[in-house]
Amino acid sequence: MAIGWVAQVVLRLWLFRQHTGPVANPDETGYLLAARWLTGGPGAELTGFTFYQGGYPLLLAPVFWVTRDPVVAYRLVVAVGSMVAAGAFPLAYLLLRRLGAGRRAAMAAAFAGGLSPSLLLFSGLALADAILPTLVLAWLVALHDLAARGSAGAGVPAGGLAGFAMTVHLRGTVVLAVTVLAMLAMTALLPARRRAAVAGLVTAVVVAVAGTVLNRALSAALYPGGPRDLSGILAGRLAGLDGQAWALAGAAGQLWYLVVATWGLAGVGIAGAVAVVARRSAPGPRRFLAAVLLVTTLGIAYASSAALPDEHRVGNYAYGRYLACVAIAWTLAGLLVLARAGRRAVVRHALAAAGLLAVTGGVVVWYAGDRLQRYAFIAFDFPEVIFLTRVRDSFDLVAASAVTLALLACLTGAALLTARRAWPAVVAALALTNVVFAADLAPKSAPAAGPDWLPVITGPGRVAVDRQVKWNVRALLAYRVSWTEIEHFDRTPPDGVCTAVVPPDAGPPPEGWTATGAGGAWQGWTTWVDDRCPGGTSPRGS
Repeated sequence: MAIGWVAQVVLRLWLFRQHTGPVANPDETGYLLAARWLTGGPGAELTGFTFYQGGYPLLLAPVFWVTRDPVVAYRLVVAVGSMVAAGAFPLAYLLLRRLGAGRRAAMAAAFAGGLSPSLLLFSGLALADAILPTLVLAWLVALHDLAARGSAGAGVPAGGLAGFAMTVHLRGTVVLAVTVLAMLAMTALLPARRRAAVAGLVTAVVVAVAGTVLNRALSAALYPGGPRDLSGILAGRLAGLDGQAWALAGAAGQLWYLVVATWGLAGVGIAGAVAVVARRSAPGPRRFLAAVLLVTTLGIAYASSAALPDEHRVGNYAYGRYLACVAIAWTLAGLLVLARAGRRAVVRHALAAAGLLAVTGGVVVWYAGDRLQRYAFIAFDFPEVIFLTRVRDSFDLVAASAVTLALLACLTGAALLTARRAWPAVVAALALTNVVFAADLAPKSAPAAGPDWLPVITGPGRVAVDRQVKWNVRALLAYRVSWTEIEHFDRTPPDGVCTAVVPPDAGPPPEGWTATGAGGAWQGWTTWVDDRCPGGTSPRGS
């Protein structure tokens, strides 16, 4: 087990070996700045940006106790994310064992599942998505133990993990809500589980309250004018028919992407979960876990779609990131169905998965229409789709669906043709697909280092940025300048500032300042330095 975990960590560190700074902004920058602030470092002005919650930065805080160098810190953050994401491997093994898989089968399936896109893509980035799948798996294991054993020792970790998930991301709020409802149902309907459920509820409330206090402090410090009002967008959408149509169509798009990003296995797993919930003879803990995972998945898809701002991008209609946290769980569920069900059941579940793919894809095409071609296609939003279609600059839903069905047919065929030895055949097919994906990802995730387009500011002294400079420059500089909080100004730099970052068309600097000539129109910035500051040397731009 330890060797497998180390191998998973090493793979991730190799894939992202060239990453030295944020690439997904402002998300990564928001989390990094929060972690730095938690250790007493400089804050930032993030008013108007999405609020990046404190649970994940809390995990990163030790990095900034070790170093304040932004590059070294980022490399350590990649290591932390890689180790946590690799933790999905042993947790997947535990979950499969609890669901009846043998030791060897569970070990092989867990390792192959650990190579899934949802566990690789974000592990090398400073995003909460790096830890959410592992957190969800741990939560599912704890919930199964709660349902199966009913001891207080099982209820406490289940409640604690749900409360922490809420502290990490808004998706965790759905996890917490489902946990509370499930434990309340246990308290009312299952007297033998009442004590454990109450212990879990108390733990969930305590952790959630502590997380709320942390997030409020973080918001007050880094978002003094308030973050982007996603709750307002959510409330507005839920109140009208047009908003409901947006939310439901977006949820369908997320389910479509979930099936595509798991090579069809999530569709098989969802069909299997529905069958387990409907079958009264199924073991109680399995029915409970299947119902919880179904409700959580649908809740995240619906709520995240309803709160998503219309940014005129294709990702508004088909998006995989929000359900990536449950993708590994559904992959494991699909494997269980293909490897353990009878031949007729395997065919039924595979056909149901194909039907789910077709229906959800049809909803996306019907609702979005030509916006799928007219709106911005951002490659970062569609890594699995690009892998399947080999097209990097446009969205082809039909081609992605067709290739997914072909992969699903291969997985289903492996289960049907090998009969009693379905486990190794299906796991081998999944592992092969995931390895090919990782090989395709490798040159993209570790590109050769290129010229730095940001101002190189070495300090010391105060640094200020004109509000007319593009937001992406301002956000990244807030992290790169590690010794002081970036200040903002309009036209004239504040007194006492040593370096000012301004638009390239800002004109000549005020008296006492010198233009460095760095940057340019394509970079969106240039710098001025105050001649009166110690040293009098101009920062250089690359």
